[in-house]
Amino acid sequence: MNIRSVKSFFGLSRTNIILCRNVTTKKKIPIPDEEEQLPIFQYPISKSSDRRVYVWGMAETGALGIHLPGRGKRGRKSYRNDFSLVWYPMRSSFCERFDVTQIACGYGFTVAAVKTDEQHKLFGTGINTDSQIGYHAPRMGHPLELLLSPAPIYIPYKSLESKIVDLAAGRAHTVILTDNEGVYTLGNNAYGQCGRKINPKEEYRGSMVSYNIQKLGQEKIVNVCCGQDHTMFITESGKVYSCGWGADGQTGLGTFKNQAVPAPVKGDITTEKIVKLASTVDCVLALNDRGELFGWGNSEYGQVPMPTKSDQVNTSYALVQFTKGIGKIVDIAAGGSFCLIVNEQGDVFVWGFGLLGLGPNVQQSVTPKQIPPALFGRNEFNPQSVVEKVACGIGHLAAVTNNGDLYTWGRNRHGCLGLGHAKDQHFPLKVSIGAHVMQVKCSVDHTVAMCKPFA
Repeated sequence: MNIRSVKSFFGLSRTNIILCRNVTTKKKIPIPDEEEQLPIFQYPISKSSDRRVYVWGMAETGALGIHLPGRGKRGRKSYRNDFSLVWYPMRSSFCERFDVTQIACGYGFTVAAVKTDEQHKLFGTGINTDSQIGYHAPRMGHPLELLLSPAPIYIPYKSLESKIVDLAAGRAHTVILTDNEGVYTLGNNAYGQCGRKINPKEEYRGSMVSYNIQKLGQEKIVNVCCGQDHTMFITESGKVYSCGWGADGQTGLGTFKNQAVPAPVKGDITTEKIVKLASTVDCVLALNDRGELFGWGNSEYGQVPMPTKSDQVNTSYALVQFTKGIGKIVDIAAGGSFCLIVNEQGDVFVWGFGLLGLGPNVQQSVTPKQIPPALFGRNEFNPQSVVEKVACGIGHLAAVTNNGDLYTWGRNRHGCLGLGHAKDQHFPLKVSIGAHVMQVKCSVDHTVAMCKPFA
């Protein structure tokens, strides 16, 4: 259509048409003040304090605190997540709703501390046959012996401003360390592991009893650790106290009897400042402030080598000569029949009996053997990758690198390695987790990792 026909059709003059052309082709120049007021769109960035928690392993006990759709077809073996087993790390929805600060894994249960000024600072999920995760009853007098999702645990705090700074859990008892009120213990006390007098007739099912230990030796308690049925405490001066089952010498009190009231551990650590303890069953490792190692308890597989070759060591024994040449030790872990340590260079050493991570042909070592660093991601393209933290369950082991990578190996009981299959693992293998792993907790058949988001 030409100009004349447009002009006749719309009744426009030539001047009007020229103005229309200018309007349609003219660019709009933004005003500087308007640019500053325009909204800015960007991807969300997490806070430095944000945490993510991943869980995997045996879910049927409720220890993972998650609900899954259901089982696969009967008679057909499947490696997909079902109600009873979680083969891969799964993000905990509970920990998305609360600011979780501490986590501990017991035998078939998990406890988590949250940051709050309210009464409910501690939550538990899983097996509760001995009230190790508190009293929970839909009807009075009918206590639940198993919880499938986290529930608040009542602790009689003297002040709601108190904070939980450490957690530990054994076979059927839980230990809670606060910043100003000392330690609270829950659960089974048949061997004195809760630090109170043993009552042979005490009924632990549906118990509302919690016990408070303010101080030990007039000193503040700064760290707690649980074995299977014994408990240990570190005071601010680095002294170690213990109580509970002592049949294998795991209390370190120079006797094989049970101990109800926490007492100082005897032996070589009495003049040392201990900064960390490690125990899962009945063998104990201790680390002093100079990076030297000590041990006591069950030594049937050479976990605590003694000159007398005793299978039970009931006082602390220095393992300085045993670990000579390894250098300063920075982290320790003790499993059911093996021990795991890491030095300041990030090298990992293991000894004892089991799937040690040294391949299918090595299941026992009487001396510390280094696991090849390449198995933890250190190579010529990534020479700075080093292991910083280690952990042990009864039959499996774990290590966390400075890059936030998690490696697991050992007995894969109910998928506790998180590798997506049911096979045992003879050497460290990286676990696929969508976050930066900060610490990992291992138990009998489940594992929990506390992480921070990548972005």
